[in-house]
Amino acid sequence: MTLSAQFSRFAIIGAAGFFVDVGVLYLLRRYGLDLYSARVFSFIAAATFTWMGNRLFTFRTASPASRRLTTEWFLYLGAMTTGGLVNYGVYALLVTLFALFRGHPWLAVAGGTGAGMLINFLFARRILYRAA
Repeated sequence: MTLSAQFSRFAIIGAAGFFVDVGVLYLLRRYGLDLYSARVFSFIAAATFTWMGNRLFTFRTASPASRRLTTEWFLYLGAMTTGGLVNYGVYALLVTLFALFRGHPWLAVAGGTGAGMLINFLFARRILYRAA
């Protein structure tokens, strides 16, 4: 698969993960969590969703069959940490500094997602699902 096709698939899964992220964020906000705590949990939910989607759709030919799913999930979360920190940092900065983003946190999630996506793709492709 070409690099552009692989990145396109990664972006599609990421877009679906964005909706998981926003949905969990809004659900947890409804139950009283603040914007920052709720985002930690929504990010983990979205990362879990994108891990499975990328495993089955984007990197299916590179997914190591010999690796336990729980091990791969932890490795994926570890590989996504840098992009996740960029993602969360942009989100937190936006909701802290701008009333627009506090009132519509999905916009801040979108900003954070965009900021972390390229980093996450490179880590997934080069570290977790590198070609044999």
